[in-house]
Amino acid sequence: MKLSHLLLAASLIISAQAGFAASLISAKEAALPPAAGTLATRGISRGPAIKLNSPEADTPVMAPFDFKVSFEPRGDAKIDPSSVKVVYMKSPFVDLTPRLKSAISANGIDFAKADVPPGTHTIRVTVKDSEGRETNSVLNLVVNK
Repeated sequence: MKLSHLLLAASLIISAQAGFAASLISAKEAALPPAAGTLATRGISRGPAIKLNSPEADTPVMAPFDFKVSFEPRGDAKIDPSSVKVVYMKSPFVDLTPRLKSAISANGIDFAKADVPPGTHTIRVTVKDSEGRETNSVLNLVVNK
């Protein structure tokens, strides 16, 4: 693991323990151009359900806020937490998964005090279940100044 990744992980742990906001999206990343093309998601699927619990989708919030997403398996399948991928839809894509690793479980993502710059942010969450079925969900976070 690179030293920069270790330092980032240590700072996230320390800030989370101290109750400080942890950066989910940096101002530099927010300034990147939006991803090109359409953000297509499939229709009805037997894959796990992905639900944004906090903040409410497309409802303006102030940062920092708690970023909470729940995963709901279907049938007898189990969620595979190691399959979770969280991508900020910019050009180029920004993989947010390493920042959220400690907040990801089979139940979902529970990232307290997410620091996000003002603006509308499009995030794609991907998760697979124990039967290999995959679901992608596109979430929009609207952050006020």
